[in-house]
Amino acid sequence: MKPILLSLLATSSLFAADLASVTMQELPSLVSLYQELHANPELSLHEVETAARIAKELREAGLEVTEKVGGNGLVGVLRNGEGPVILVRTDLDGLPVKEQTGALYASTKIVKDDLGREVNVMHACGHDIHMASFIGTARALSKLRDQWKGTVVMIGQHAEERVLGARLMLRAGLFSKFPKPDKAIALHCASDLAHGQIGIVEGYALANVDSVEIVVKGVGGHGSMPHLTKDPIVLASHIVLALQTIVSREVRPGDPAVVTVGSIHGGTKSNIISDEVRLQLTLRSYQTDTRKKLIESIQRIVKAQAESANMPADKMPEVIVSDDQAPALYNQPALCAEVRGLVSSAIGPDNVLTREPVMGAEDFAEYGLTKEKVPLCMFWLGTQPPQVVAEAKAKGTTLPSLHSPFFKPVPEPSIETGVKALTSAVIGLMK
Repeated sequence: MKPILLSLLATSSLFAADLASVTMQELPSLVSLYQELHANPELSLHEVETAARIAKELREAGLEVTEKVGGNGLVGVLRNGEGPVILVRTDLDGLPVKEQTGALYASTKIVKDDLGREVNVMHACGHDIHMASFIGTARALSKLRDQWKGTVVMIGQHAEERVLGARLMLRAGLFSKFPKPDKAIALHCASDLAHGQIGIVEGYALANVDSVEIVVKGVGGHGSMPHLTKDPIVLASHIVLALQTIVSREVRPGDPAVVTVGSIHGGTKSNIISDEVRLQLTLRSYQTDTRKKLIESIQRIVKAQAESANMPADKMPEVIVSDDQAPALYNQPALCAEVRGLVSSAIGPDNVLTREPVMGAEDFAEYGLTKEKVPLCMFWLGTQPPQVVAEAKAKGTTLPSLHSPFFKPVPEPSIETGVKALTSAVIGLMK
């Protein structure tokens, strides 16, 4: 074996040992932080205490911290000489879910949402694991300064569940008021992956997401005299069925797309024909052209169905496309290959898996869609006992998913792997 290769292998082994030592030193307090965050979740756009807690932790790790960036967002900067700028992101918010995990540190929080309704709150998507891994990475980077040169920008992003936080932070000057990143990385919990492992998707990893509301209008009346009415329930039913042909007959086979009608509301009593029905849809896609086609096809089909029902011009349905949109997350293949190699050296190549893309949403994608075109890599972090994952696969059963009230990560090994993976990736990208 050539001397230079031997030297590189020795350096890599020493770094892995140093990282493992630092991680194990920090792990007990990181698990305590996780449990504290898990027991005290906050809804999107209300992450005041969570943001303050993460800001405090970053300051104690030696970072320069700016709070209230675009709302409840925060930015920590760790400078260590000349070199690349790497962005690391965590999300902060919880979900309106009533926890049913039975954990000793389970959330019992009840708060008022934006509409004034009392709702339970839970970290059902693993953002608490993300934050604990994020803080562990900040501490490790600070303690291992002799291993890297450059600048790390660590951001705590609010309102991820509303796919708003990234946009708000960018509008507030994230890439102009703070060091502009050369590359950006993040992790996300996986509910079906064993702890100790990570999964990487190269290329499109998560989908474009659009929310659409269709207001179907009609002329109400008595249920015994339908000929004197224009029944919006019948029209809505035709629309729901017709929408099913968009993916099956209009989208190119092999181009993933989803059109789901998730909610339909209309009518009050069996013998009353209502004058309005509301449909709520979620649309998923990867390609920009496909995203546009889905919306245009819905608008065309809704109009045509209404015309076939002889609806008057003033009773034509409305198609309302929400501004709460999420762009598809594109993991740059070259950066993913770098991250794969770097993380493999820290946790072992057998623990770095290749995953399939999914149709979930993540506004981490926004950081790669500005004029700077920052390369992105978000990887999945395993959270479940290996034997539980193996048994589920063998039996063909499904484990509690993200956003489930039963989603329960195993804290210690999940956070340990998260810290090792993020830190090894950041330091390796610095070199």
